[in-house]
Amino acid sequence: MTELRDRDPGELVQPIILRIDKEDPSSEDEGLSAVARAAVIAYLQDPQNPDWQQWASQAYAKSVRRANPKMFAKVLEMFPEQMVSEVGKARAVGLPPLPAADLPKLIAKLQVSGTQLPKAEEVLDAQISIVLNKSLNMSTGKAAAQAAHALFAWLTESPAEEVEAWLHAHAPVGIKHLPRREFDRLSRQAAGPVIQDAGRTEIEPGSVTAFVISEAR
Repeated sequence: MTELRDRDPGELVQPIILRIDKEDPSSEDEGLSAVARAAVIAYLQDPQNPDWQQWASQAYAKSVRRANPKMFAKVLEMFPEQMVSEVGKARAVGLPPLPAADLPKLIAKLQVSGTQLPKAEEVLDAQISIVLNKSLNMSTGKAAAQAAHALFAWLTESPAEEVEAWLHAHAPVGIKHLPRREFDRLSRQAAGPVIQDAGRTEIEPGSVTAFVISEAR
C-alpha cells in the first residue's frame, strides 16, 4: 500500500525524501519536523514555478519516501539545487511537484510504506508547532505527510509578516501528539486549516490528522 495508490497517473505529487540511518536514527519528532520543513523549503526555493499552482489545485499530494544514507546522497546528487532540511539528527529534502507516473527511477524505487522512527521522551517545541492526532496511530511516514500538509497550508494562508518572522528565526517547527479529545479542543485555536486525510493509506477517509498552532498568537 503506497501514497500513490488510486492516483491519476498525470496527477502532480511532491516527493519528500527522509534519510533513515538504522545505525544512528533520529527521533520520530525530528523526522516529522524535518519532512514538514522540507516540503515548504522546496516551495520557497521556486514559488513561481507553475507546477506548484497546478499541484495545489489537485489537493497537495505528497509522497514521503525513505532512503538510507547512501541513497539519500544519490538523491542530493540528482537534485543538487534542493536545500536539505535538518532537525537534530533528521535530514529530509523536498522536491518540486512531479507527475505520479513519471517519477525518476531513483525516487520511484524508494519505499513509502512502513517508515518508522523511534519515539523520544523529550518534546520538540517551537513557536510554530504541528499538532498530530495521536489517536490515529499513524506510522512515521504517514504522520510526516500529514505534518507537511498542515505546515504547507499554514504557510500559504498566514499573514506575510508572521511567515517572515518564522523564516527569520530559521523556520523551527515543533511537534505535538494529542489524543482525539485534546486534539479537537486545541483545533479551535489552529493557525491554519485542520487537515482531513483522503484515506488512500492507513486511515479512514475524512480523518482529521493535523493542524498548526502558533504560540506567538
